Amino acid sequence: MIIKRLEVPPIGTNCYLLEDNDAKLAAVIDPGGAPEAILGRAEGDGVTVVSVLLTHGHYDHTGAVQALRAALPGIKVYLHPADAALTGDEMMPGIGETLPYNDGDTVPVGNLTVQVLHTPGHTPGGVCLLVEDTIFAGDTLFQGSMGRTDLPGGDYDQIMASLRRLNDLPGNYQVLPGHMGPTTLNRERTDNYYMREASGG
Repeated sequence: MIIKRLEVPPIGTNCYLLEDNDAKLAAVIDPGGAPEAILGRAEGDGVTVVSVLLTHGHYDHTGAVQALRAALPGIKVYLHPADAALTGDEMMPGIGETLPYNDGDTVPVGNLTVQVLHTPGHTPGGVCLLVEDTIFAGDTLFQGSMGRTDLPGGDYDQIMASLRRLNDLPGNYQVLPGHMGPTTLNRERTDNYYMREASGG
C-alpha cells in the first residue's frame, strides 16, 4: 500500500491517492480540485485510477469529480446515500450519479480492502475509510480537533458518537484527515479535547 497526499484548491483540502503498487491500481480519496495534478501524479506513479472514494459531499472534497469522470470514463464514484440525497446546493453541489456505500461495506482497490465506517456529524453521510493501519478521516477527526457541526446537516451529538466509535477501535492507526496534517489515533485519544469528551475521558 502506497499513499500519496496532494493539497488541492480551493481551500487546501487533503486529497489522497491510495495505491496498490503490485496491481498498479489506485483510488482517489476526496478530489476537491486540481484534477490535472491528481491525474498527473497517478500517471507518474504508473497506476490506473479505478475509483473515487468520497468521505462526504462538500464541494471542497468533490470539486474535481466531474473532471475525473471526463478523463476516466467508467470510473466508479462512491458516496454515502445520506449525503447523495443532499447534493444540489452550494455546499454540496451535484456531482452526477454515485454508487452508495454504507457502514460495514468494503471496496476493493486492487488487492487492498477499504472498509467503510459511517461517521455522521459533520454531514449526515460522512464516513471514515479504514485500510490496513490507516484511517482516512475526512472531516470527522482532525489533529487536535474535529469537523464543524454548524453547517447544514451538522449535528454535535452525532459527531460525538462518531468520535467515540473511532476512540473505541482496537489498537492504533495512522489518521489522515481532510485538512491539516496527519496524526495517530493514540495521539488523539490522549491530546484531543473532543475525543476525550466523546469517550468520557
